[in-house]
This record gives sequence, structure tokens and C-alpha cells, in this order.
Amino acid sequence: MGQTLRIALAQVAVGPHREDNVQKALHMMADAAQAGAELIVFPEMSVDPFFPQYRAEKRYFDWGVPVPGPLTDRFQAQAASLGLATVINLFERAAPGRYYDCSPVFSIDGGYLGKQRMTHILEGPGYNERYYYWEGDSGYPVFDVGQVRIGVAICYDRHFPELMRALVLGGADLIVVPTATASSEAEFRAVWEIEMQAAATANGVFVAVANRTGVDDTLTFFGCSFVVDPYGRVLRRAPEGDVALLVADLNLDLIEEARRDMPFLRDRRPDTYHLLIESGQ
Repeated sequence: MGQTLRIALAQVAVGPHREDNVQKALHMMADAAQAGAELIVFPEMSVDPFFPQYRAEKRYFDWGVPVPGPLTDRFQAQAASLGLATVINLFERAAPGRYYDCSPVFSIDGGYLGKQRMTHILEGPGYNERYYYWEGDSGYPVFDVGQVRIGVAICYDRHFPELMRALVLGGADLIVVPTATASSEAEFRAVWEIEMQAAATANGVFVAVANRTGVDDTLTFFGCSFVVDPYGRVLRRAPEGDVALLVADLNLDLIEEARRDMPFLRDRRPDTYHLLIESGQ
């Protein structure tokens, strides 16, 4: 094996108290570093109950935090002390009345690299997100976390091939997916791994999905976090329903190998894709 990156996915059960959840997350970061990981990814709403399950409850706006800010500072300091690149997900208050589903990214030396805001906003049973979130305006940044450049596709964003392709065209070697996916979503369970296997293969990229687990009032998050290589092979899976720290070694040489074997990026014909832009469809 050539160049290898060890990553960790934090499959967490989030309780009702933010401070307790923060402490658990910081401890899990230490466990990941102890296991030799260079990058850890937390699920969507990493330290708060999943309040979008409730429709139009304006009191939850009080949970919004600035990014960066005092809460992210704590994760940034831990990332620096451990030498562990870190991706978390928070409810961002960007300005009065302006809120986002947001993933800040920290480098292995604790530097704040930037943030990804969720682009596509879901509205459906258990996911009343349009009341709480503005549509993301951060574009498709790619973050250099050491050996690799990563893109972030937050939860619902992973279902849009255009977004996954945009991250890869921006230079992503690995796309990480912080999500909060519940077992009541039968249609999502049916394509849980297949969809990301297809995205990994189409783009010649690693994909790592970090899901929540446990019961959160009306929703039961099922876990089953997983990692896919550029050939679409599932490398590691976390158990269903349990708290877990999933550690996986990524052979980065597979990116070059897969893109030689399956040159889909080379053979694109963007000059013929006018319909995607001109019609807005």
C-alpha cells in the first residue's frame, strides 16, 4: 500500500444537553487520535438534539451559534492539541434572522479552514428544515487537511450528483457527509450505501458518511456509518443502532488508479450540457 490516510467517523447519540454532548465529542476526538486517525467527522447537528423534527418552533433559533465562535473554539483547540483534522456540524446564526446548517472544518494544527453550509434544504415529515435554515451560500469549497483535500456534502446535499461532482472538480479527494438519517425513512434506507457507491465510482473519490444513532424523541437514527473507496467498494461499516468510532484506512493511490481505469472525469462533455444551465432544470 502506498500513501494512506486513517480517518474516523464519530457515530454519536446526542442527548438533550449541549454541554454533555460537547464533552462526549471532545472525548471521542481524543479516542480517534489515540487510534491514529488524522481526520474525524461528526454527524449532522453534532452536539444538539435534532430540532427540525418539530415544525415551526421559533424557540430553537436561540440555539444558533456564530461560526467561528466560542463553541467552535473548543473544537479548534482540541484539534490543535491532538493534531487531528476535524469536521463538525452546527446550527449557525450568521446574522439576525439568518441561520444555516453549517459544517466548520479544522486542520491538523487546529487552523480554522472555513465552513460548508447546506445548499439544499429538505421539507418533509420529521425534517421541517425550511423553517429553520436558509439555503447555503458558501458554494463548494474544498479544504486541505494534510494528505488530502476534502469536500463536505451535508445530509440532504448528498442526493444531488451535481454537488458531488462540483466538489470533485474543485479538487476533493474525499467527500465527507455529516448526516442525521432516521430509520423511518424507508426510501433512504433502500439506497443508503448504493447511492454513495455510485457517487464514489462516478467521481473517482472516497466518500465517508457519518450518521447519528439513537432515539431523539420522534426520530430513531440508525447509525450504519460507512466508508466507500473510488471503486465503489464499502471499506468499513459501523453497526446499526450503537454508538461507535469507525476507523478506516484509505489507500490514496486508489484515486489515481480508479480515474485511470474509469476515466469518467476525462470523458465529460460540459460543452453539451447547456440544458443543465440554460433551463435551470
